[in-house]
Amino acid sequence: MTHSEKLDLMLTKNNGVLLTEQVASAGIPNTYLTEFVRQGKLERIEYGVYVAPDAFEDNMYILQQRRKKIIFSHDTALYLHDLTDRDPLSYSVTVPTGYNTKTLCEDGLMVFSIKKELYELGVTVAQTPFDRKIRTYNMERTICDLIRSRNQMDIGVLTDSLKRYIRRKDKNLTLLMQYSENFQVAKQVRSYMEVLL
Repeated sequence: MTHSEKLDLMLTKNNGVLLTEQVASAGIPNTYLTEFVRQGKLERIEYGVYVAPDAFEDNMYILQQRRKKIIFSHDTALYLHDLTDRDPLSYSVTVPTGYNTKTLCEDGLMVFSIKKELYELGVTVAQTPFDRKIRTYNMERTICDLIRSRNQMDIGVLTDSLKRYIRRKDKNLTLLMQYSENFQVAKQVRSYMEVLL
């Protein structure tokens, strides 16, 4: 199989999105990417990210590929878990404390930082609207994050998402209470649950 055929196959497998690092790890020289761009088979949308002209630009996937440390959180995680009807106007992400957030904020992201020992707690994989896998927090962690950041959140969104969570068959109230202890919001979570259950 030629490098061009390999690249075509990778494009099909990745739904029209290619990253320079994926191409390099497949042993395909960068000159083939340049040639595909010249032929109109690919468009370079930013450093290290290429998209086929007929592919949908999956901003969430591309963003996480470029910045491996970000985890989608808060209202964006609500959206990914179908706990809200609101499309996020800007994405909310969480990074470990000490991560330089300047460029993330410049990109229009709502950035939250948390100490390293809590950063990975509750990480799961979700699908973007274009069926690509991205890292986000599970429903229980997301609820704790929202309650912790309730002064920065729309109270209507918080209340609606809690009601939706309570109706879910796949909810895990034990895990929710465990996380609420970790994040020191157990009292607030209990009072919300008492009202809703």
